[in-house]
Amino acid sequence: MNMIPEFDLTQKVVFITGAGRGIGRGIAEVLAEAGADIAINALTSRNVESTAKNIAEKTGRRILPILGDVTTSDGAEKAVQEVLKTFGRIDILINNLGDAIARPLVKLPDQPGESVSDEDLKKVIDVNMMGTIYCTRAVGPHMLARKSGKIINTSSYTAGHGGKEVVIYSLAKAAVVGFTRTQALEWAPYNIQINSIAPGLYPEPMELTEEREKALAKWAGKAIPLKRTGRLREVGFLALYLASSASDYMTGQTIYLDGGLSL
Repeated sequence: MNMIPEFDLTQKVVFITGAGRGIGRGIAEVLAEAGADIAINALTSRNVESTAKNIAEKTGRRILPILGDVTTSDGAEKAVQEVLKTFGRIDILINNLGDAIARPLVKLPDQPGESVSDEDLKKVIDVNMMGTIYCTRAVGPHMLARKSGKIINTSSYTAGHGGKEVVIYSLAKAAVVGFTRTQALEWAPYNIQINSIAPGLYPEPMELTEEREKALAKWAGKAIPLKRTGRLREVGFLALYLASSASDYMTGQTIYLDGGLSL
């Protein structure tokens, strides 16, 4: 296969959190096709083991499934050490883990549903923000010692534009953008580039009913300038650029990949 050398990830090791399904899986597939060996993390074995097996069979790369909760300091450290023990290095960290709970901060008058609970708040903050911080901190000593590394954080188009009933999610993803800028500045002298991707709507095809797919297509046709939802591999293509040497002169940036939704 002919490839622009700067996009070749052969002999690179990537660690991706939240990669059993959705955007994380899409990124893992593209980066493996570009030559990388990949460790994919998830909290349960429901999807991550089958995803690892499928990508390994398709690409011939080494794909390591890692179970564990990286929203805790100990869990993130354990996961990073497992990757280092297996592969001996981590060239690229992708903090992709994320989830949202669609509830208002305070119950709205004459509206159904409940407000965000303390448990909801902690879960959304931990999954979307603390996991990113803990994994970055865990991999930091390794990348700093080597004076080399790429970190890609997954934010959201809501980070800069908000969204109805996702106030805590938007807050957490905005924090990821701020963390990306500040940490990129701190580690720039050590040849570590840190950027983030802010995706729009990327449904998981395997979880879509025919009715839901039609409803999303109708909504996208009205709400998204490019008139469709995103395809998972499209995030993978942007991640490939940010993970490769082609992006060596970019750091601290957040790129919106949302079909124009944030406009």
